Amino acid sequence: MAENTTPIIIGVAGGTGSGKTTVANTILDRVGPHRIAHIQHDSYYRDLSHLPPTERGCINFDHPDSLETDLLIKHLEDLRTWRPVQIPVYDFTTHSRTACSVQMEPRHVILVDGILIFVEQTLRRMFDIKIFVDTDADLRFIRRLQRDITERGRTTSSVVEQYLNTVRPMHLEFVEPSKRYADLIIPEGGFNTVALDMVVARIEAMLAGAVHFTPA
Repeated sequence: MAENTTPIIIGVAGGTGSGKTTVANTILDRVGPHRIAHIQHDSYYRDLSHLPPTERGCINFDHPDSLETDLLIKHLEDLRTWRPVQIPVYDFTTHSRTACSVQMEPRHVILVDGILIFVEQTLRRMFDIKIFVDTDADLRFIRRLQRDITERGRTTSSVVEQYLNTVRPMHLEFVEPSKRYADLIIPEGGFNTVALDMVVARIEAMLAGAVHFTPA
């Protein structure tokens, strides 16, 4: 595939702890990381360094407004026209962006994952393939609890409080309804080998030119 073709943009959505990262990593491994630009919506959380530390933790991080989605859209537009972008690096322990960024080079496949990527219409329309990972709420909560304690320096009580106050209500208001926009719903995420076989086969067919590409 030459650079006069438009890259495929794939969105992987689902609730917190649903297994989106596992699905994304499986696609990366099987299609080949050299052919994929992988972007996480979490990288685009708004910088809260201007707020006192006590106020940062009170922000509703599960509401669409907490993310700078316009910047993600701009970056996808750049990558789609074969221009590199600088991805922000977010520090979840301080709720702020670092001074660093990661340069992302254009690839034939652009893979985006995040809980809210199907909520914003402009972003949703950019995806050629929309995947929703559907996992039971109890499993999602356990996975989030383990992740936030080990990777983000949170306490058990803070994770439970956040889940009850914002994560669950925002999931019901925004994430779960966005499932209707998906082209494919994958129960059990990365453990659903049949669904993942279908996704990988579809991507390979598109890369092989079986599906028409629009010139950039």
